[in-house]
Amino acid sequence: MRVIRSLMMVLAAAITLAACATAPGSRGLYMTAAPPPAQTQARLQPPPQPQGIDGVLYGSTVAPLPPPVPARVAVAAPMAYAATDEGPYTLDSGDRLRIVVFGQDGLTNSYFVDAGGNIDMPLIGSVPARALTTNQLAGRIAEKLRQGYVREPHVAVEIEAYRPFFILGEVTQPGQYPYVANMSVETAVAIAGGFTPRAFRKTVTISRPLNGLVTRMTVPVTFPLRPGDTVNVQERWF
Repeated sequence: MRVIRSLMMVLAAAITLAACATAPGSRGLYMTAAPPPAQTQARLQPPPQPQGIDGVLYGSTVAPLPPPVPARVAVAAPMAYAATDEGPYTLDSGDRLRIVVFGQDGLTNSYFVDAGGNIDMPLIGSVPARALTTNQLAGRIAEKLRQGYVREPHVAVEIEAYRPFFILGEVTQPGQYPYVANMSVETAVAIAGGFTPRAFRKTVTISRPLNGLVTRMTVPVTFPLRPGDTVNVQERWF
């Protein structure tokens, strides 16, 4: 009788264990382990969608990336040529002047500015003229004439002929030529017989005396010349 009771108790325990193992949500021996939180979140997130051309080919609903904004690049401004407005014309060696002293025929005449930058006139002798305008020279002559020669002198100075310009380098006939009003580099080259076959024709180098100093500058062929300029036409490399 005791044996039968023991067998019944073992059978009941086995049935109870089997029911617990097969029950949903049970924690028995056959319970499946829950996935880690990180894997659960990864499963919840949608897979990445292709972008750009892949999105067009495979039908992605993700909007393409905006085009890149071009970076701003600083560009150096082109070099400016020397200013052409250099004030009124100033006299120098080689200029020929017409000086009129009203009422004084013996003083009215044509005068050259010599290599020293002076003119020689009767009575008053040498008068500095370099770097002066015609009006300034007229005032200086009148001031000297007042010193015991003419009581109320009236003097007028005008330019009869400008000092020459010089051109050298790749031109047919380099040398010294008379200056003509409103000349340009192109005009000077034409006077010198034109460019040689190996001349660089876009720009030239000019040497210009200014306030006792010589200024060198690279200018186009349309640049205006002034009396006393030296034009150097360079040779091209190709």
